[in-house]
Amino acid sequence: MKRVITLGQFIIERQSDFPYAKGELSRLLRDIGIAAKLVNREVNKAGLVDILGEHGTTNIQGERVKKLDIYANEQFIAALGSGGETRGIASEENDELVPITTAVSKNAKYLVCVDPLDGSSNIDVNVSVGTVFSIYRSTDSSAPLSEADFLQKGVDQVAAGYVIYGSSTMLVYTTRRGVNGFTLDPSIGEFCLSHPDMKCPETGTMYSINEGNYARFPEGVKQYIKYCQVEDDATDRPYTSRYIGSLVADFHRNLLMGGIFIYPSTAKSPQGKLRLLYECNPLAFLIEEAGGTASDGHQRILELTPTSLHQRTPLFIGSAGMVAKAEEFMRGSHRGEPLTGDPAS
Repeated sequence: MKRVITLGQFIIERQSDFPYAKGELSRLLRDIGIAAKLVNREVNKAGLVDILGEHGTTNIQGERVKKLDIYANEQFIAALGSGGETRGIASEENDELVPITTAVSKNAKYLVCVDPLDGSSNIDVNVSVGTVFSIYRSTDSSAPLSEADFLQKGVDQVAAGYVIYGSSTMLVYTTRRGVNGFTLDPSIGEFCLSHPDMKCPETGTMYSINEGNYARFPEGVKQYIKYCQVEDDATDRPYTSRYIGSLVADFHRNLLMGGIFIYPSTAKSPQGKLRLLYECNPLAFLIEEAGGTASDGHQRILELTPTSLHQRTPLFIGSAGMVAKAEEFMRGSHRGEPLTGDPAS
């Protein structure tokens, strides 16, 4: 029989990968797993309880807050706060950072950025949603916690991951030692290793973008979409358009099958719409470890310097070959050239 490896067992077995840690990061990842189980329970019964619909407030992003957003945010803050390994939390749902001041967290070494429930507007129509998280080391544990502590480049992350609440619930994470996926087995209440050493294909045949905003896209994005739609046997085009509108779900599919996800700047949102700290950095960290690429269309996401907790950025992420081609169009190197490489399109 195949050995079943739980998330807890896997983390303990990999603990030696962190020469600077003494079990703290392992326990922090365990805390995230616990919070994910609680959120999963509520997501699965959301249609049966009074947890759907608007909460009646607006978050820092100017978005209407759903009731389940509030619940997920509370669960992750509670789990990370009680675990004792987190010094502070930056949440997509909170205007300001959340310092952890419990006695057990007095010597905590880590900072967590989290989007507790990405894509929550899809809950009402039974579409997959997710959690995205990012972990950094605290640069100076002796000084009072401030926003500046969280404004680290993505390359400085020590771990990152996401949870997708779908037909099955999966937790996927990396600590610079490969990307591994764990599926929640509801019969035993444990995340079990199901996707070891995940790799993103070098190229794919799917592109994910909200083409309803086409008129507002930069010219380079418009040209890349046209390139994706042109018939060309050598590159297996035209590509298939697949856009769920739930970032974690779109990312998860492309990670497994190959593809590119694009959320560019638009005339309405010139800085892009996705958050650098809560969404783009952790997913970029994951995709690079899996062999893919993440860019803002011009430069590597992980090299961007954050200037605020809720900073936004365009995102081009997925198979390395597809992101590189999209960047070519963003640089304008294809303008005025045939999109197929030979006959004029």
